[in-house]
Amino acid sequence: MSPGRNPFDPSSQFNRRFVLMAAGTACWVCSVRAQEYPSRPIRIVVPFSAGGAVDGPTRVVAQELGRRLGQQVNVENRPGAGATLGSESVAKAAPDGYTLLLASQTNAISATLYPKLNFQPLDDFAPISLLGREPAVLVVNPRLPVRNVAELIAHVKERPDQIDYASSGNGSGQHLFAAQFLSMAGLRMNHIPYRGSAQATTDLIGGQVMLAMPGVAGMLAHIRSGKLHALAVTSQQRSPQLPDVPTLAESGFPSMVAYVWLGLLAPRGTPTPIVERLNRELQAALAAPDVKSYLASSSIEALGSTPTELAAYFREERERWAGVIRDTGAKIE
Repeated sequence: MSPGRNPFDPSSQFNRRFVLMAAGTACWVCSVRAQEYPSRPIRIVVPFSAGGAVDGPTRVVAQELGRRLGQQVNVENRPGAGATLGSESVAKAAPDGYTLLLASQTNAISATLYPKLNFQPLDDFAPISLLGREPAVLVVNPRLPVRNVAELIAHVKERPDQIDYASSGNGSGQHLFAAQFLSMAGLRMNHIPYRGSAQATTDLIGGQVMLAMPGVAGMLAHIRSGKLHALAVTSQQRSPQLPDVPTLAESGFPSMVAYVWLGLLAPRGTPTPIVERLNRELQAALAAPDVKSYLASSSIEALGSTPTELAAYFREERERWAGVIRDTGAKIE
């Protein structure tokens, strides 16, 4: 080495050699980890309560994913604060592929609705794949004397601020779906946020609240039994499971198309070979006959995607719901 030559000068031959060696070592370590992965059980954190609309589909996919990976894939429910509590725990977990997050439109909503989060809902994660999507359904307690959207609008307009609607929590998809619809229809109702879909549904059936807009999957049994009445779905076409229920577009709201979607994320920094392995096995799990049958019977459209496609979709959803929050004045209550 030349006298006075700084070995840490970026232009030095020594430093270039050192950087290349370090990069090669890091790649080798990642490769070894990926080849060994998974060597212990994996957990998927669901940031919603057990028994909620996304819980069943996640467990079915997790079981098939575990079978393909040769390791148990456990589902852990960590609800609260618009899905931010469970999401933050995954954002701060080790980026080794053993802690994953079941993300949804709630995560895209929280990016705007919660301005002081201790993590970034998109940038602190490595996208793996979309899982699927389902429409929401506008359901009412049968004691509400309405049987279609037009009757609902007329009834509520005569009773501003007198009727309560439920959601699975502040900042949830259910919250923003309803807020957007009410804004478009010029309706004023009281928002009652719950800690998860299960209790919200129980109170909706019991008549403590009168309306909600949850995903179709969790409502099918209650609609078919007559415990709830379905007025409209939020998909572009009618749901195959509810063929007699019109879309909101058919009911006079052509721009009110929205879906409950599910995606899988890992902490940022998870090695690319592990993300690729998870993506590959997840696509196969979604194509498995038992999984496809379960999702279809629940009105969930299996999607699957590349990590890049999920990242782009997440950004689109973040911008979309930021606009809804701005236009409706929705806030944490």
